[in-house]
Amino acid sequence: MDSMDLDVLKTCARWQQQGLSCLLVTVVTTWGSSPRPVGSMLVLNALGQVAGSVSGGCIEDDLIARVQQLGITQTVPELVTYGVSAEEAHRFGLPCGGTIQLALEPIAPLSQIAELLSALAAGQLTRRSLNLQTGAVHLSAAQPSAQLTLHGDMLDTIHGPRWRLLIIGAGPLSRFLASIATGLDYQVTVCDPREEYRSDWNLPEVPVLHAMPDDLVIEMQLDARSAVLALSHDPKLDDLALMEALKSPAFYVGAIGSRINNQRRRERLKEFDLSEQQLARLHGPVGLYIGSKTPPEIAISILAQMTAIKNGVELPDSAGVALAKESAQISMSGAACALKSA
Repeated sequence: MDSMDLDVLKTCARWQQQGLSCLLVTVVTTWGSSPRPVGSMLVLNALGQVAGSVSGGCIEDDLIARVQQLGITQTVPELVTYGVSAEEAHRFGLPCGGTIQLALEPIAPLSQIAELLSALAAGQLTRRSLNLQTGAVHLSAAQPSAQLTLHGDMLDTIHGPRWRLLIIGAGPLSRFLASIATGLDYQVTVCDPREEYRSDWNLPEVPVLHAMPDDLVIEMQLDARSAVLALSHDPKLDDLALMEALKSPAFYVGAIGSRINNQRRRERLKEFDLSEQQLARLHGPVGLYIGSKTPPEIAISILAQMTAIKNGVELPDSAGVALAKESAQISMSGAACALKSA
């Protein structure tokens, strides 16, 4: 599963190869509330076909109508603004009077879409610098902290996953997690030294490495845009990797298992001289409590928790919520028994 923005670029390249005129649209600036963040993209062709999104749909409809009526005749990029007035905000579905500025870029050979896709396929985080006067594009390496910027006539957009996820264990849950996380624009790596698990892996876009997880954690040099999930159910694999991950700046470190197993894991990790502060960073049981039981549901709960923490959202303790629910169920069962006895 590609991220939405990667799908936009691939669609753009395909239409370009088919000889269709294309317009690449990028959200440059927003004021007030906006349905899509800065950097979001869509591409539409001369037939009115569209991929991607820059709003809740109304701006897309206006862009499609514009292309169907006028075609794609512009030869250089232009900036357009939607939602300046309250009437326009209502018309285009922008909440609370929000305003959005878009760059409309006609695609040509100098747009370097194919070259950008090649860089992304090689795992390179890439800065695409667009000259708004000429349409010329320059590609260069970008840092994970880089953001979209507009300086005079130059629009710099950042492409490629700026977040990394290491999954330990190549079981069924890992496959769902890897697929969804890739769609969320994570660069996903799966690690499992066990041949019997690697042999059944069926996601060619996500590599499975035959390595010891703790060695790989050190080798990856985890930063504040990295996450680690221990899902192997094998303490020999999970614990050593968690020890190294909890010492790193990774924004999220989680482990599968029940509350009892995670408490035992914490006791084992104490023997590796981890501090209480480091141990407190471990999310286990991993994920938000949503009553999940199947691998797809558990994957959703884990990625929901990861997304909330990545976005700075404060969450209640998942284990506490689960315990409260269990206590309530026990109380209800006791009450039912009392009623039957009466």
